[in-house]
Amino acid sequence: MKIFVDENIPKMSVNELKNLGFDVLDIRNTEKEGIPDEEVWKIVQSEKRLLITTDKGFSKYRMQNHSGILIVRLQKPNRLKIHNKVIQTINSINVNDWENLIITLKDNVKTSWKKPDKFE
Repeated sequence: MKIFVDENIPKMSVNELKNLGFDVLDIRNTEKEGIPDEEVWKIVQSEKRLLITTDKGFSKYRMQNHSGILIVRLQKPNRLKIHNKVIQTINSINVNDWENLIITLKDNVKTSWKKPDKFE
């Protein structure tokens, strides 16, 4: 599976995802670091990547076809809490089930939403 890791996701998560065999794009320390969300979305869409982020604004794309969005929204986030939530969720969802799926992780709650097939 191809994944785009937004800049607000810990580097330890990037490393773990790569160790798990995923194709991970991390634009930190590149010329694309800091690009607007719209540009991030264009990359995610053009490369058909699952997006992992802490930015709830990406939920506005829920009615578009996409390769999945994982949003981490913790009350008092730190790198380790974000990392653990990301890896636990990635390990619990079948790779084939991410298409058009949005999962929002909160401290004690996980919500998911999948775009109905009838919407294009």
